[in-house]
Amino acid sequence: MRIFISTGEVSGDLQGGMLVEALYRKAAAQDIPLDILALGGPRMEEAGAKLMGNTAAIGSIGIMESLPFIVPTWLLQRRAKQYLRDNPPDLLILLDYMGPNVAFGNYARKYFPQVPIIYYIAPQSWVWSPNQKTIDQFASITDLLLAIFPEEARFFQENGVSVKWVGHPLLDRMAKAPSRESARLALGLDQNQTVVALFPASRYQELKFHLPLICKAAQQLQEKIPDVHFLLPVSLEDYRNIIEATVSEYKISLTLLDGGEALKVMAAADFAIAKSGTVNLELALLNVPQLVLCLVSPLTMWIARHILKFSIPFLSPPNLIVMKDIIPELLQEEATPERIVQESLDLILNTQRRQKTFDNYHQMRQLLGHVGVCDRAATEILHFISQS
Repeated sequence: MRIFISTGEVSGDLQGGMLVEALYRKAAAQDIPLDILALGGPRMEEAGAKLMGNTAAIGSIGIMESLPFIVPTWLLQRRAKQYLRDNPPDLLILLDYMGPNVAFGNYARKYFPQVPIIYYIAPQSWVWSPNQKTIDQFASITDLLLAIFPEEARFFQENGVSVKWVGHPLLDRMAKAPSRESARLALGLDQNQTVVALFPASRYQELKFHLPLICKAAQQLQEKIPDVHFLLPVSLEDYRNIIEATVSEYKISLTLLDGGEALKVMAAADFAIAKSGTVNLELALLNVPQLVLCLVSPLTMWIARHILKFSIPFLSPPNLIVMKDIIPELLQEEATPERIVQESLDLILNTQRRQKTFDNYHQMRQLLGHVGVCDRAATEILHFISQS
């Protein structure tokens, strides 16, 4: 049985790695020989997928920010498309990564229409800007959607897509997270020290906009809370040099760690300042109060507001799940060092606000299903292939 998985960015590689592990585990239990090829990243490769191209560092938020990645993405996909035309798999899985994967799906429908397509983790445009043309296009390339949110499942089902709700895969990842005490012990931190985790980027352009701002705010926050210590896991090793150079310009009590230590960092933290993305949901599932930042280039923001007329109710997954602001988000010009420090101090020191955050996290968690998501997804995938 041959499966091809296409995804991109750090978060896609994370989710893809967990899925690949589950697929091999479930296939072995059923004595099904399985071969997985992929466009993905190192986590997927470690899980056993054979990589045709590394897309973990190819990703962006914003119009202008995406321009440098157009040619690399096109070249990787061209190679994959040619290979698949000559060697059609039994199944194509598209995982998140909206723009490239929708284009990939359209190509597959045209040149190897006999290959079924499963979409796992649907593009969140269904929340941000539901457009009937986009929805119809998505439906035309999707034989089965494995939905991670109940509302996502309902939306696409009403628009003619065959859907199975499996729950959110991060539930499986967070079930393996250490306790606060053991995480601090492993990281050599005092149990009573105030620890703030920093997650500035999983994409290169996010470093440019987020990291200097976060460092300025951290320096001011340290003046208000002298015993604070900052932890920053490096999401991709390619970013380490620029992160080290930027951080060294500020007088901050900070420890840089490898990206593999991210779960320990989250578990150890009293609070986090993070870019918008998967990390927000990971922090919420670990009951860590957080402040979310999202900055893009001024030109991208102007185009989004004045030409595309984007209306985005929320940016971070926890807020999107419950459709209300359970965690604060600072977008573009709202994200100043002063606002970051103000919000951070309140979320660290105000016990009532922290408790409200914990209560909201509990409400959110009820909408995500239960542990065993990746195994359920893998079971649905293998069953689908056997029935095709």
